[in-house]
Amino acid sequence: MNLELTNKIALITGASSGIGTAVARICAEEGADVVVSFNHNETGARETVRSVESKGRQAWLCQMDVSDPRSVATAVERFKTLISRLDVVILCAGQNTVTPWSKITSDEWNRVIDVNLSGPFYVLQSVVPLMREGGSIVTVASVAAQTGAPHHLHYAAAKAGLVNLTKSLARDLAPRIRVNCVAPGITLTPMGKDTVSSLPADYARTKIPLQRYASPEEIARCIVFVASPVAGFMTGATVDINGGRDLR
Repeated sequence: MNLELTNKIALITGASSGIGTAVARICAEEGADVVVSFNHNETGARETVRSVESKGRQAWLCQMDVSDPRSVATAVERFKTLISRLDVVILCAGQNTVTPWSKITSDEWNRVIDVNLSGPFYVLQSVVPLMREGGSIVTVASVAAQTGAPHHLHYAAAKAGLVNLTKSLARDLAPRIRVNCVAPGITLTPMGKDTVSSLPADYARTKIPLQRYASPEEIARCIVFVASPVAGFMTGATVDINGGRDLR
């Protein structure tokens, strides 16, 4: 692809594994330098950095807990000394647990909401002042935001909130910055595999028209396209990429 990302700087949260790692690699392939944000998985984050650098681009490690506004603010102050601007922000950090709704504790509820909904808010509140005019933000929701999910109700609720947060920010930040959302179906990431293990063996064949789950790279390419200047007239949109699971 030629997505006009050469010499752009992208911040990617959740970039130590799964979709975030794939997004970082594809951004680098398209010519961008990458701030690799992670929380606990430093080994994975360093592997992502090496992947970006192998494409001839610069990469910086950025450790923060997106659910903690103090951690986010401290991390942003730190990487402000390394970079002068941000062109793209892609929010891939997420957390999910497969728990029947009646068994969800208040601590589990709060943690899932904090990471998946409050986290993007805290990050964007801190980094939007660094973004150049013409910049782009992509949040990553889930098909569960549209369909609901009884086996992870808190995750579905958080992602539904994220869709509306995206729309609200798109109105607020226009025309200076575009804000869009990508809502993947079940993807074969470490977190997605936990979801798959909780589903009937024939779920993909019977519930998804394409009869399979997504790879991280398939989702990442969609995300990077939406983030890129090539999608320059798109803002406030939610792009479904779920193999037809939620045909609306």
